[in-house]
Amino acid sequence: MSKLVQQHIACPVCPSSDAYCKYDDGHGYCFSCLTYIKPNGETEKDVYTFEYLSWRGVTKETMRFFDCKTKINSCGEPVSIGYRYPNESFKVRKLRDKVFHSTGDIAKGGLYGRDRYAGNAHNYVTITEGELDAHSLWQVLRTPVVSVQSAATAVRDCALDHEWLAGFERVYLAFDNDTAGREAAKRVAKLFDYNKVFLVRLELKDSNEYLQQGKEEELRQLWWNAKKFKPESIVSSFSEFKKILNVPSPKGIAYPFKTLTDITYGIRPSESVLITAQEGVGKSEVCHAILHHVLKETDYGAAGIFLEEPKQRTLQAIAGIELKRPAHLPDSGCTSDQINVALEKVVRVDDRLCLYSHYGSDDPDVLSDNIRFLVSGCSCLVVILDHITMAVSGSSGDDERIKLEYLDARLEMMVKELSFAFIKVSHVNDQGQTRGSRMLAKNADIRIDLKRDLLADDPVRRNTLDIFVSKNRFSGLTGFAGSVYFNPITHTYEELDNARPSMLEAA
Repeated sequence: MSKLVQQHIACPVCPSSDAYCKYDDGHGYCFSCLTYIKPNGETEKDVYTFEYLSWRGVTKETMRFFDCKTKINSCGEPVSIGYRYPNESFKVRKLRDKVFHSTGDIAKGGLYGRDRYAGNAHNYVTITEGELDAHSLWQVLRTPVVSVQSAATAVRDCALDHEWLAGFERVYLAFDNDTAGREAAKRVAKLFDYNKVFLVRLELKDSNEYLQQGKEEELRQLWWNAKKFKPESIVSSFSEFKKILNVPSPKGIAYPFKTLTDITYGIRPSESVLITAQEGVGKSEVCHAILHHVLKETDYGAAGIFLEEPKQRTLQAIAGIELKRPAHLPDSGCTSDQINVALEKVVRVDDRLCLYSHYGSDDPDVLSDNIRFLVSGCSCLVVILDHITMAVSGSSGDDERIKLEYLDARLEMMVKELSFAFIKVSHVNDQGQTRGSRMLAKNADIRIDLKRDLLADDPVRRNTLDIFVSKNRFSGLTGFAGSVYFNPITHTYEELDNARPSMLEAA
């Protein structure tokens, strides 16, 4: 191989002032315009080859497993390494100056290496912060190891392959041993139940450093000794108290109804709201109104889980409130274009409104894991579940009660852990007790009861909904919270003069 005699000099072909190199046999090469100049002065564009090469302790066999090839120029010099992602996009690292660029839609590439593993044949998966770190750990462990593109994109990358990751019994996080890596690990851990997340505490910078220093066995032992991830949930010093108190309390999101907002001070993160009513009173319409109001009046993300209606009906309801017409009815006069325009006007941007269906499963863990993903992976600050009893309706008797109480307890803890606002709906019996379990009311921070005289002769009274707050941990205010009239023509609510007595008092 010819020897380099001059480098970082001006190229005779292109404007570059420092990308040209000369060799002892008379030829030259420009790393900017990729031109090869022969000893006789003739020029030609470089012709590359691609090979599996060992690098930084990672063997050729490991590179072949990940289908990671090195680009080699006509002088036999390695130029760059291409990391191929599952969607055929590439992250390319230039070896000479450690510059990265990408080809294809790398933002939707997901986790590097995920396509190297068939199905979920293993119980454990490890996530690293870099492609070469994934190579290094796989070489040591020979179990599934994947990588995010960077600490900044870690949540996005894991969210794209969340369903695949959730299929493993354990998820190991082996991010870089620096501030960015530790913060990324915290954010990714929130995507999963903490019981399945294990943290590999590296002492060197990253996994590849162990290979470069010949410490493969030490890296293996660190992985085997990984401990369950624990959130930083205990504080005890005045400095920690001061830090907590100095964080501004989030302003409550207003309900569509002023009187209800005045009593509850709005919808707040870290609180759960239980909405109850007997069948047919209009719980779903109230939830539609709340969802529309959050989307229209704030910039927050929101999720709707309406178990008694298809997604189309939910979207039509949101658009119908905006159009002031029952868009779901065939004689409403609403066209598909009008509905789409109204919906876009309310939601404004992609990925802000998330709708989820829980069909075909009565497993509480499936629903709670998906709600966790909606909050941590999709940035939904408000989650509405209508209604919670139906989520476990495939069970019977005590089994349904046990599953319902287990689900509700998990969701209540998640509300505090992830700091989102959770609105759950439940039917009540003739005595006003929540269907399935009384724990639904005991666990909630706020309880809102809806009452309506479905058989009243007066059509105004028949369509008037009285709102009561029977539990309010935040302000302690309870009692009558206003009356709203459901206009059957516009399918929207109009708040009435709430100085009037409630329907029950009038009766």
